[in-house]
Amino acid sequence: IHRTAYGSSWLADLASEMNLTRIGYESDDLTVATHSGFIDDLGKGESDKLVELVPTTGIVETMRAVKDDTERELLERAIAIADQALGNVASAIEPGMIEKRVAWDIEKAMRELGAESIAFDIIVGAGPNGALPHHRADDTVIKMGDPVVIDMGATYQGYRSDLTRTFCVGPSDDRFREIYDTVLGAQAAAEEAVRPGMTGAEVDAVARDFIADAGFGEYFGHGLGHGVGLAVHERPRVVPKSGDVLENGMVFTIEPGIYIPGWGGVRIEDIVSLENGRAKVLSQSPK
Repeated sequence: IHRTAYGSSWLADLASEMNLTRIGYESDDLTVATHSGFIDDLGKGESDKLVELVPTTGIVETMRAVKDDTERELLERAIAIADQALGNVASAIEPGMIEKRVAWDIEKAMRELGAESIAFDIIVGAGPNGALPHHRADDTVIKMGDPVVIDMGATYQGYRSDLTRTFCVGPSDDRFREIYDTVLGAQAAAEEAVRPGMTGAEVDAVARDFIADAGFGEYFGHGLGHGVGLAVHERPRVVPKSGDVLENGMVFTIEPGIYIPGWGGVRIEDIVSLENGRAKVLSQSPK
């Protein structure tokens, strides 16, 4: 990895040092400004050879999809921080608290446990807000009987975790229990089904069919999961139409959900590692 101050000619120097004539770049992730800067850099080098910039797609993402042992250890630490932080905070959530207070308590707990930062903006969706999968915590007051969706993650030495749990503040009713049990069953079915050689779309279909068979198919509106690593969303994509083929060593989420406008939502998310042909659940928070 080469890091440099803005405006230097490091790319040209690297090309000269390694006698490169072609350099690939990830076109999906490069801005026009950075591309222009690369061209300028190549004009400042000592070499008189013409260096071609070649757009590529997915090469780096594919390499990052399978984690080595060191990456796995860092991911497990990030996962453990999130698990423990949620355990420390969840029991203190009570009616009258606002969503932002819960999000802050979770962030504070993760940092105290060793996280360098949150992995993404923490989602706390109480009551009807839980029907929005990416609701941002606001000043909504949590009420007795509300279903509350919490989606959170820690960053540890650059690696990120992703954890979602849903619970009811106070006693739960029959509707909550039916929806919760459906989501939990869909997750368990998908985690049990995972095998090397399956595509992301095939795993997604297991959970999606389970939810549809229970009568809630129209209320599951996002993909089942995604890879996790240096970014919170990486390959493999575990979504409808995904052709990503699962391999041992991949680490990804399984996160089915049901979202009913005006009522709320239920999402349960684990991170799993594909090991020895089966999915091993790394997330340890109670469900």
